[in-house]
Amino acid sequence: MKNKVFLIVFFFIATTYIVDVKAQNKTNSSKEIKELIAKKRAFNDKYGYGYTIQIYYGNETKARSLRSKFRIDFPKVSTNLNYEQPYWKVQVGNYKTRLEADKAALQFSEKFSGLIVIPLGK
Repeated sequence: MKNKVFLIVFFFIATTYIVDVKAQNKTNSSKEIKELIAKKRAFNDKYGYGYTIQIYYGNETKARSLRSKFRIDFPKVSTNLNYEQPYWKVQVGNYKTRLEADKAALQFSEKFSGLIVIPLGK
């Protein structure tokens, strides 16, 4: 009797597991999911994606000075000097995720204050 109960329970669990696996495969290949992925890619192509860290926003002299100091302290990290009338921005790094950018910002905050993580645009 115990063997029959065990076999029935085992059969029930096995069929439930197989049905769940097949349901997941159908969901991942559905038309709606593919359309959503295509929309996300189009959005990324149009607006860009990722994050950068802004270490300064102000006058040109100080911006150039901070950029030079940053390059000396962190030579492997890319830097950008941008002008948006009437202020200059020093932005550093290109990160795919907010988490990566936040980790880098913590590292940079030891030598620079007032850092902010901002989303990249194209």
